[in-house]
Amino acid sequence: MGDMPLDADGAELASWADQFPKPADRFFNRELSWLKFNERVLEEAANTAHPLLERLRFLAISGSNLDEFYMVRVAGLKSQVEAGINALSADGRTPTQQLDDINEATQSLLANQQRCWEALRQEMAREDIQVLRPEDVTEADKAWLEEYFLQQLFPVVTPLAIDPAHPFPFIPNLGFSLVLELRRTSDRMALSALLPLPPKVSRFVRLPGDPIRFVSLESLLTLFLDRLFPGYEVISHGAFRVIRDSDIEVEEEAEDLVRVFETLLKRRRRGNVIRLKVQAPMPANLKRIVIRELEVDDRDVVEVPGILGINDLSQLIVDDRPELVFKPYRPRSPERVRDHGGDCFAAIRAKDIVVHHPYESFDIVLNFLQQAAQDPDVIAIKQTLYRAGKQSTIIRALQDAAEAGKAVTAVVELKARFDEEQNIKWARDLERSGVQVVYGFIELKTHAKLSMVIRREAAGLRTYMHFGTGNYHPITAKVYTDLSYFTVSPKLAHETSQVIETREAAHVAKWVVPSSRTSSRYGL
Repeated sequence: MGDMPLDADGAELASWADQFPKPADRFFNRELSWLKFNERVLEEAANTAHPLLERLRFLAISGSNLDEFYMVRVAGLKSQVEAGINALSADGRTPTQQLDDINEATQSLLANQQRCWEALRQEMAREDIQVLRPEDVTEADKAWLEEYFLQQLFPVVTPLAIDPAHPFPFIPNLGFSLVLELRRTSDRMALSALLPLPPKVSRFVRLPGDPIRFVSLESLLTLFLDRLFPGYEVISHGAFRVIRDSDIEVEEEAEDLVRVFETLLKRRRRGNVIRLKVQAPMPANLKRIVIRELEVDDRDVVEVPGILGINDLSQLIVDDRPELVFKPYRPRSPERVRDHGGDCFAAIRAKDIVVHHPYESFDIVLNFLQQAAQDPDVIAIKQTLYRAGKQSTIIRALQDAAEAGKAVTAVVELKARFDEEQNIKWARDLERSGVQVVYGFIELKTHAKLSMVIRREAAGLRTYMHFGTGNYHPITAKVYTDLSYFTVSPKLAHETSQVIETREAAHVAKWVVPSSRTSSRYGL
């Protein structure tokens, strides 16, 4: 390139490459960008234009989002660091640098969550919805809570000693526990103990009467520690909560995807602790015990000067204060289907239909598949399933169709994050009903939302199709903004058939795995 020109001071000018923006200037970091998104969710909790309990809901969502972020995204970065991987992200950061930046950004987010909760707590109190601290509980309240404790909690809580004869127990992902320092009254002998909070019990207990009053589960238990540890006095105690690595990685050579996922789901429950939240001020000696027993790095310990488990605050959204939540929205039904007497097929034949959820009802999608299951002229249904929910009308419709003798194929995506176990259950239920279940590629995620209904008509076979941007999930369809498109286009029918049916031999040999029940069936 020849000699570089010199400036007035004789300093060499920047090289040609340096004249272009650096990666950090051209790209947003994926993880930090996600944290910015969650900050915007939290900002909705401070939006006074929203009803009070809806603001509380946004706060809880921001907590749930952050938990999942650490369980998956941060867990993946920590795995890279432990494996010695120093590959740069698109914006030029190493995994270690990303973790440092994430932790710094998260500190601000956590502080804002606690400030938001305190502000909402005061506003809720003014609306006669109170969350009581132990010192706020009256004697009359304590009598009622004691009865509740003896009947509902005492049978399910398990106090545990921590000593050489009683090793520290396993604390599950998102597990919440109290750690205590005790002293035996008979000989003043010191003892450390653990009190895991039962996971299937509500985090907040509502007291009877008006105003609406709640006591947190951890506060309730501290009122009756003498019942749990008779013969001991409590010197100090503190609460902590763990977040474990919940990322799932499927190896390329897996031979049975369902069994692999079942194994990985069991392993997920015992993933390494990547985040330990302790309620400040936890005594230093108890904090050291928890850190040592859980084998947590000091950098992964966070002291929270407030409530742990922000996501549980959604339990405070009561049904008997409708003025403090959004007014229920009644979606409209597409007129064209009503004009055809509720016959989805006739309406779609007349003209393609676009439906905007949640403003227009998701019932048209449910009705489309239910009508297909019941129609004797329908000979086949083909469907992709990503998330369908726990109580799924869609699954029931596919089962009914198969039991009625129709050829039903379901492409079930097992890699739906945190819905893997539910999807395995659906897959097995569908197979028992006679549905042909196939699974996706190992390295690709089947995220398409497709339904094909093949119907015998006077002019021959006709294919009715539904394409959706959302999931076949009737609950989220009432909340998320999505589009549905219904058509009988022969061109789109051909392309959709290729998406669902085409099996390239190379992909079958390398990427596609057999079902757990029929080795000759292959996934999309």
